[in-house]
Amino acid sequence: MSKKYYLTTPIYYPSDNLHIGHTYCTVAADALKKFKTLQGYDVYFTTGSDEHGQKLMQKAHEYGMEPKEYIDHIVDNIKALWKTMDIDYDYFIRSTDEIHEKNVQNIFQKLYDKGEIYKSEYEGYYCTPCESFWTESQLGEGHTCPDCGRETHLAKEEAYFFRLSKYRDKLIELYNEHPEFIVPESRKNEMVKNFLEGGLEDLSVSRSSFKWGVKVPFDDNHIVYVWIDALSCYLTGLGYGWNDEQFNEYWPADVHLVGKEIMRFHTIIWPAILMALDMPLPKQVFGHGWILFDNDKMSKSKGNVVYPEPIIKLYGVDALKYFLLREFSFGSDGSFTKEKFMARLNSDLANDLGNLVSRTVSMIIKYNDGVIEKTDAKTEFDDGLIELATSIRAKVEKAMETYQFSDALEAIWTLVRRGNKYVDETTPWILAKDKAKKDELNNVLYNLAESLRIVSILISPFLTNTAKEIRRQLGIEGEIKLEDASEFGLLASGAKVTKGDVIFPRLDIQEEIKKLDAENKALADKREKDLEEWIAKAGGKKPEAKKIEEAKEDEAAPITIDDFGKVKIKVALVESVEDHPNADRLYVLNLKLGDERRVIVSNIKSHYTKEELTGKKILVITNLEPKKFRGVESHGMLMAAQTEDGKLSLATVMEDIPDGAVVN
Repeated sequence: MSKKYYLTTPIYYPSDNLHIGHTYCTVAADALKKFKTLQGYDVYFTTGSDEHGQKLMQKAHEYGMEPKEYIDHIVDNIKALWKTMDIDYDYFIRSTDEIHEKNVQNIFQKLYDKGEIYKSEYEGYYCTPCESFWTESQLGEGHTCPDCGRETHLAKEEAYFFRLSKYRDKLIELYNEHPEFIVPESRKNEMVKNFLEGGLEDLSVSRSSFKWGVKVPFDDNHIVYVWIDALSCYLTGLGYGWNDEQFNEYWPADVHLVGKEIMRFHTIIWPAILMALDMPLPKQVFGHGWILFDNDKMSKSKGNVVYPEPIIKLYGVDALKYFLLREFSFGSDGSFTKEKFMARLNSDLANDLGNLVSRTVSMIIKYNDGVIEKTDAKTEFDDGLIELATSIRAKVEKAMETYQFSDALEAIWTLVRRGNKYVDETTPWILAKDKAKKDELNNVLYNLAESLRIVSILISPFLTNTAKEIRRQLGIEGEIKLEDASEFGLLASGAKVTKGDVIFPRLDIQEEIKKLDAENKALADKREKDLEEWIAKAGGKKPEAKKIEEAKEDEAAPITIDDFGKVKIKVALVESVEDHPNADRLYVLNLKLGDERRVIVSNIKSHYTKEELTGKKILVITNLEPKKFRGVESHGMLMAAQTEDGKLSLATVMEDIPDGAVVN
């Protein structure tokens, strides 16, 4: 009986604007499932959508629809995309599924009965998009959310609380006794430093200010909040409450793959809830980085969104998967550009793999009527090729144990590149001119085909369609087995190759970027039209765009010149920019103002790269009281203008004014 393996991606917020950044974790999980299956594991993979909360309710109501009918269309599109991308999940859990809502109520009741949940009152700064409460010390400048940078508002409401504070010591003990629980290790250090060192506060786990959610089973005035609702999807998706036999076979999860921004939920709140339920904990939580666009987060308002469907249409799903898994180290942030994508396709897929397949099959057809023949003849280059080919499997398995997809693919590509070099070393076109060297020629062609057979096995979890096409062209039939990648010489003599299209043609980068941009725009327009049609069909309507009206003088109370004189504004030179050590969305700017140096913390990371800021002269308010943002003290505030669609522009000077100059 094969060993069970349970794998999850996060239960995603259902977005109608899915771009390649949203596909990253799911592509990685799919590759991991396929690789573990190839190793002989019985893998169960869940993904899904987190569909409750104030933000979705408000969005649906803007369209004159109920939340569920609005979300149904989005979920249909998500499932359609996963089908297009050949994502082999076993269960798509929706938090609105009836069985899940029942589970949520049962779990809430259990925690309440055990005294782990109690009723009280909560007051704090609430971020509607993130659906999170924050204390004042946690906020960004201008009372903005430390996670998303948007405005928060002071809110007070009755709530039920989970006794999270009592699990601080148990969580630290978990981290110490099981250092593999959180990976990479840097994520564990963040959790300890940012959340556990200073103690934990009890967690609000219900809301009474809106109704879109699962009702608390014993209090109709409250709904169960996201921490218990969304996180317990990992249980429901596996069979908890509806297939207990299956659930008990696979739980606990072997790994939760999650984005780094939600590590706190999965490594502090989630294990504490499971401890309170006396349930086994997941074996591991891996926090991956983000896919940025030119070092900036993708967003519709910035106009920098790249959708997966046009890439798949023009270059195939394997090209997209290869780029995402090969270009970036899974634990770190990576920056997507269309130029990088095209260059990677040309170098790795066209020049390396596509070229090796094409020239191997073409030479077998040209020099031996398409028949692969195994001979006893040898060249001086054979042993090196064979030794490398049979060593790759172990390197790939080692890399995949730590989710280093890029390293696994790089190991495979050492064999691909060695195959191309082997062609140049053995010069089959010269051997073909000498009839006495027919056996040596066939040996060279066989070794090339056999190397590609091994490549086809090892790339199959990552580039499934490409692996199948290579095997089809080489006349290889039967099931793909990982153990067959460790032996050289398994390709049957007498197999007949079939010439196919070039699997990855070389691209004209600038021309292809134009094509991709056009397809991207066409898809964005189509999505907008489809959404409007869906809303109309459901009886709703798209809200009118907000009108930007000119400000009137009497809209705000006037201030005197003395009031304005209290504000001190100076020109500052940005000497350097650093990432905030404890907040992913904040920058720490080191400024020079004449003879003075000062530090300002700002949430402009989603609007500017470090390179764009360094060396610029900007305007800053210098006489504000210092304030700490996630442990870093800020001395002042940047001046900027922001449009209604979220675009931000820092205030600067037209002339080359010296830094430190006072703005009058």
